[in-house]
Amino acid sequence: MNLTQQQVIKDAKLFINGEYRDAFSGETFDTIDPSTNQKLASVAKANEEDAKYAIEVAQRTFESGIWSEMPVAERSKILCKMSDLVMERVDELALVETLDVGKPIKESRGFDIPRAAANLRFFAEMANYIHHEHYDQAKYMSYSKYAPAGVTSLIIPWNLPFMQMTWKASAALAAGNTVVVKPASYTPLSAVMLGEIANEAGLPPGVLNIITGPGGTAGTTMTNHPSVRRISFVGDSTTGRTVMQNAASQLIPVSLELGGKSANIVFEDADLDEAVAGSIEAIFRNQGEICLAGSRLLVQESVYDLFLDKFLKAVRKIKVGNPLDETTDMGALVSKGHLDSVDQYVQIGLSEGAKLAIGGKRMLELGEGNFYEPTVLYDVDNKMRVAQEEIFGPVLVIIPFKTEEDAIRIANDSIYGLAGVVWTNDLRRAHRVAAKVNSGLLWINCWYYRDLRTPFGGAKASGIGREGGRHSFEFYTEAKTITLKL
Repeated sequence: MNLTQQQVIKDAKLFINGEYRDAFSGETFDTIDPSTNQKLASVAKANEEDAKYAIEVAQRTFESGIWSEMPVAERSKILCKMSDLVMERVDELALVETLDVGKPIKESRGFDIPRAAANLRFFAEMANYIHHEHYDQAKYMSYSKYAPAGVTSLIIPWNLPFMQMTWKASAALAAGNTVVVKPASYTPLSAVMLGEIANEAGLPPGVLNIITGPGGTAGTTMTNHPSVRRISFVGDSTTGRTVMQNAASQLIPVSLELGGKSANIVFEDADLDEAVAGSIEAIFRNQGEICLAGSRLLVQESVYDLFLDKFLKAVRKIKVGNPLDETTDMGALVSKGHLDSVDQYVQIGLSEGAKLAIGGKRMLELGEGNFYEPTVLYDVDNKMRVAQEEIFGPVLVIIPFKTEEDAIRIANDSIYGLAGVVWTNDLRRAHRVAAKVNSGLLWINCWYYRDLRTPFGGAKASGIGREGGRHSFEFYTEAKTITLKL
């Protein structure tokens, strides 16, 4: 389907109670195309009043039982229909996502939107198999039920907006909750489209509500309103702490997926070509704007020079350019401000003594967009800021290590603990290192493969809690134990 920007980009309104509406204030803000820095659309600017209204609607809907008490099989059928509708509109959604985020169209169409549809279907079908425990004693019988928790606030980041929204919302909805979602102000356009899909699939009004606006007003209300019973947030660690503080005032359980500075460890016995290909993907996919990025590359000294040579040859083949070009490998960063931040980190790294192997500047030849060269800093010390702080862009730091113990020590010398990667053909070493690296996820000889049944989340400053499979249902439900005297 050959869609154009004019066909798919529309001004965005709030989606509350099954209807699109303006913000109470009538205010709007602009969303910008990162590849041109030109306006894409006007977006309704929700404030505290709008957020309260959305939460109140969600609370009334939850209490009505129209969704929370609907038989699981019927809820599942509606969510599966939403999944089907997402795939029917995959080209449209992918184009909107690429224009709003700046990422390559081949990623949006080939991964992000299909994964969003898979999220909806997975949790819809899994909801049919939530089990309720039953225990017998001599004179008593106890059993547990898992009931929907209530109104759920979901605050979504700008890097993978549609996929992240469906990852959170599909589990919360499948469990029987009502939901209020706030996508990031940088990238709201695909998120608000889920409202149309929900209506077409037959989701009752008020079950899914989507508001767009600043985190300081609308987002704050979503994290401290007394009617909210669950909060799931994805973003940076500093904001995560604020969300947790707000939630504490109402004792609202939170799930936080926060920043990362993941160690990508290459041992001398690894398949170096495989490690190069995987490591390229781990840092330059989605312009490096991904929390799971293997942004600290630890390479054993005995193969350091050889690996660096192979890696730089692969970096030179990366095509940066128009995100709508099917051959583009890396698109534009989300905003001019974020590009400036990424560039500042590169300059900090050089001032700290890191060496620049490739890249390190904005690609002005590509026009007014936020294009930045794939960048590699090498001979980095793990104490440098570029090795300790999350850059969230296409900047890789390479750190040499001598022994397995050195690699583990360096990997764990970070406030973060989201993910990690190990490249080795020694199976025993792979399991030893995997067990000792302090992270919520770790891949061996691969990167970014996700089974939706497995727990997802980070350690230390990378987050609190786990979602995925049964772990999502445990978070989005309340367990109740009922005991009967026989």
